[in-house]
Amino acid sequence: MTRNSPDPQPLLEMENVSVNFPVKGPYPFSKKRWIQAVTDVSLEVSEGETFGIVGESGCGKTTLANAMIGMVRPTAGTVRFQGVDLYALKPKAFKEARREMQMIFQNPFSSLNPRFSVYEIIREPLYIRGQASETVMKGEVRELLKLVGLDEDDMYRYPSDFSGGQRQRIAIARSIILNPRLLVCDEPVSALDVSVHAQILNLLMDIQKSRHLTYVFVSHNLAVVKNICQNMVVMYLGTIMESGSSDAIFANPLHPYTKALLSAVLDIDVTKPRDRILLEGDTPSPIDPPAGCRFWQRCPSAMKGCRTVPAELVEVEPDHQVACHLISGFSAQQVADGLHEPVSPKSGG
Repeated sequence: MTRNSPDPQPLLEMENVSVNFPVKGPYPFSKKRWIQAVTDVSLEVSEGETFGIVGESGCGKTTLANAMIGMVRPTAGTVRFQGVDLYALKPKAFKEARREMQMIFQNPFSSLNPRFSVYEIIREPLYIRGQASETVMKGEVRELLKLVGLDEDDMYRYPSDFSGGQRQRIAIARSIILNPRLLVCDEPVSALDVSVHAQILNLLMDIQKSRHLTYVFVSHNLAVVKNICQNMVVMYLGTIMESGSSDAIFANPLHPYTKALLSAVLDIDVTKPRDRILLEGDTPSPIDPPAGCRFWQRCPSAMKGCRTVPAELVEVEPDHQVACHLISGFSAQQVADGLHEPVSPKSGG
């Protein structure tokens, strides 16, 4: 797996994007509540790069990725694709823009229609557009099957005839048949056997190089992100804790949450000292997240001010931003008020 050199021109921009989902209250006439899945996220994805989104399960990674490509409409904020506000487009223009953005889903066992043949699955995007003859579609499918390492004879077989890795190859072929510019890979190997992880990842890198694609790679596997992503964000409870180049973040993690995640990554050098950071407690509910820093209740370095003052992303070095009061500090007045004093994450005081 090799890194590509990204074009500096942004392909996708997200500005102050939030995504909330309504949930019913516990009683018939209870006030409507909201799951704050993504809160005030801003980022840029450059043409040709692989951009990583990492974090624990439930941190908002997939919701953020869905908002990028029009599958979930943001509650607030702006998403620009090729400089155009995606959600300000009229339906026809929106549909055309969506053609340029596709997704590979996490579970190939549920993302493929078991009643469709491989040919029907892969050709479906072309068939829906209605702009290609049967002969053209068959030619396209044959070419893509060869590209993803499957045989032409597989065209009329069904998903149940294939292994998990082969099914994901079929899903990859379907995702690129419209020649998109942006491909969101939502944990594309997490549901597969470990023995085929490298094969699928290498296939994705080869396709990116040959088709000049831009990837958004959603994962909880930091070792994979380190190898294939040029830039990344670390998410916790719907917000960005740390962002920047993957080289900078892995070389110098600054946020306590990032440090805890990286401490869980195995290193082949068994002689290298490795201190495992264990986080206590559970992730708070996204319906009622903490008022200040969303991580303070589990942070081993929490201060009083973390409970009430939100941490803003600040640049600590080129291509490296972190949202943490340990780095940005407090104002003189806040220090005088004792906001810098440590607290116990479990007790909050």
